[in-house]
Amino acid sequence: MADTNYVWGTGKRKCAIARVRLKRGSGSITVNGNELKEYFPRQKQINDVLLPLETIGKSGDFDIIAKVHGGGISGHADAVKLGISRALVEFDATFRQALKDSGCLTRNAKVKERKKYGQKKARKKFQFSKR
Repeated sequence: MADTNYVWGTGKRKCAIARVRLKRGSGSITVNGNELKEYFPRQKQINDVLLPLETIGKSGDFDIIAKVHGGGISGHADAVKLGISRALVEFDATFRQALKDSGCLTRNAKVKERKKYGQKKARKKFQFSKR
């Protein structure tokens, strides 16, 4: 049976997909069963995840549980940020404009470019020999 107190938000970045549950609470943030500071090693990633809450000024008001899979740690941080932003908008539509102005609701669609045949990598070429 699903708990109706939670609001859901989904975030994506590169290959990472985050499913975020949000409800009013004490301000604990859990990512894949770990505390936020344990899961993300760099302060920049922690700041990215907390940006939507700081934008609306509600840093300690919500309990957040995020499940993330695919991609790497940097992609996980951006996916959780987008998931939190979408869940906040679902929770209260008045947050939308502030989150949109800070860029939290914009999905970063940049992904790795594929390798082309006849080349070393996506853009790097094999060394050219004139003679």
